[in-house]
Amino acid sequence: MRTTLLVAGLASLSLAAPAFAGGVGDPAPAPAPTIVPAPMPVATADWGGFYAGGSLGYGDVTGSATLGDDVNGATYGVFGGYLYDLGNYVVGGELEIEGSNITDTVAGLDVDSVARLKFRAGYDAGQWLPYVTAGAAQLTTSGAIDDSDTGAFYGIGADYQVSDRMRVGAEVLQHNFDDFAGSGIDVDATTLAARVSFQF
Repeated sequence: MRTTLLVAGLASLSLAAPAFAGGVGDPAPAPAPTIVPAPMPVATADWGGFYAGGSLGYGDVTGSATLGDDVNGATYGVFGGYLYDLGNYVVGGELEIEGSNITDTVAGLDVDSVARLKFRAGYDAGQWLPYVTAGAAQLTTSGAIDDSDTGAFYGIGADYQVSDRMRVGAEVLQHNFDDFAGSGIDVDATTLAARVSFQF
């Protein structure tokens, strides 16, 4: 009887052993790995280098004497320059030649062209470049005053980088020509232009 109980007890322990095989001594299963998505790259733009392009806009001219009240019309031009990208700031220079179909019928005066030598300074806002500009301008006229004279201008603008090479933008400039070509007329002109340029 004692032997039968001993055998039965050993058999019970042997059957229970597999139930404890995954017990206290075994390590817990490893958690599934967490996949963290990579951060999206921040859009940056390099504004440095040579560029050239064209413009199309509108000009309004006023004078201290003899000029008519409605002296305005379309403008069109070409430009080229170089910019230095200094990180947060961008500086550079530009040469622009702009023609127009502006005519003062009262004074018999045609505004033929304006040539500008520009200094530009802007803030690098990624794909946007807001900037200020100033410099010297040479106004050429024909008709009643067939001459040219030099004055000053200043203004603001903004460029947007469409791709690595292409930019679009807009610019507003104010011009001042005191005693234009010795005529005794102080000429002021405001221009607004849309611009497209390509970086080399």
